[in-house]
Amino acid sequence: MLEVTANLPRGPVFLAGETLCCDVTFTNTSKENQSGYEILAWASVQIICQCTVCESRVQLPRENILSAEEASSTGCDTSFVPNKAHGKHFLKNIIEGERGLTVLCTKPTILFCDLKLAPGMSRTYQYEEVIPTDAPPSFRGQAVKYSYKVIVGTQRLEKATKMVRVPFRVLVLYGLNDISVYNETEEIAPSNPFLHNCRKETSVLDVALQVISTVTARKTPHSYNITNARGRVAKFLLFKQAYKLGEDIVGMFDFSVGTVPCVQYSVTLQSEEQISEECRRKPSQGTTVTSYVKHQEMCLHTVRSHVNIPIPLTATPGFITDIVCQRWRLHFEFVTSLTDIPGPESALSDTEERLWQGPSTLNVETMVWDLNIKVFPTNPIHASSVTLMKTSATIHLGD
Repeated sequence: MLEVTANLPRGPVFLAGETLCCDVTFTNTSKENQSGYEILAWASVQIICQCTVCESRVQLPRENILSAEEASSTGCDTSFVPNKAHGKHFLKNIIEGERGLTVLCTKPTILFCDLKLAPGMSRTYQYEEVIPTDAPPSFRGQAVKYSYKVIVGTQRLEKATKMVRVPFRVLVLYGLNDISVYNETEEIAPSNPFLHNCRKETSVLDVALQVISTVTARKTPHSYNITNARGRVAKFLLFKQAYKLGEDIVGMFDFSVGTVPCVQYSVTLQSEEQISEECRRKPSQGTTVTSYVKHQEMCLHTVRSHVNIPIPLTATPGFITDIVCQRWRLHFEFVTSLTDIPGPESALSDTEERLWQGPSTLNVETMVWDLNIKVFPTNPIHASSVTLMKTSATIHLGD
């Protein structure tokens, strides 16, 4: 009996441009007192990204169709994934009924040929592949889905090919195509005459974290006056407009400047999934909105109120591809009164008790407001700590 295990030691979340490392272990699980070798003819590894669309809402343009020659030039002719028998159709996955379009397919890497394992013996191979910086991010929307897998294929002599699949997640930060622009040259880099000048190359992850920290740093607060046809409702202060996954969106309402009484407000973190015009099944179809976190509070006779909304680490940052675009926003709803509501009378002293009874009915109206924000990726190691994806997969090859 042979056992094949694929493991991602760093975790299941990576940044586009990083090098993915996968340890592939082949073990002969037969007892040592048993005779005979187990022989594997070959083993190969590659990365694929599949795009699954809702056919009732998305139609893919003809420009995305890959011909047989184009598919062969990507190295897919020796892979497990696409079927290019029909050059006039999209590349389709034929792995045991999996459905979807293969939008990324790395060249297969041969781990070995003709491997012999004695009972109880195991061999481990390390597979490394750079995730392209122009790859789409992992995304699970209502109309479009992008999913990544590491696929290990192996075959015993005169047996069918068996495969191990390890799913993983990809985050994309645009603008990392050339990290050399972030590396300081020797002419401008600070030097110390008492230390040996050893220049260290900057990794993609280091550059990405530096860029994310810069663009999401707190700068000048943004102030917004919230008004309706009858006057001013409140003033909203947002400390910044760019965030990374896992951060808290902190804001403050100032109702003391309002002339219209606000009874209740709610703030909801939402994402908008918009299909590109050439891929829409119906020209009139709009965007799909997904809500994540909602903060709701009663605010009648309130002077100030704070909002704290966390951005889930499992969410997908804003991105755009040829098929779909995702944006982020804060959705506000304000319930305002059409009539003035007298508050409690001022007490003569601070120790005096007061009791105020609100009206039993109110004549109100609701107003909504959307504020666009930007959401960027975070450290993939932090995102790995909350994911439910498994970092390894195992199959057994019997007789």
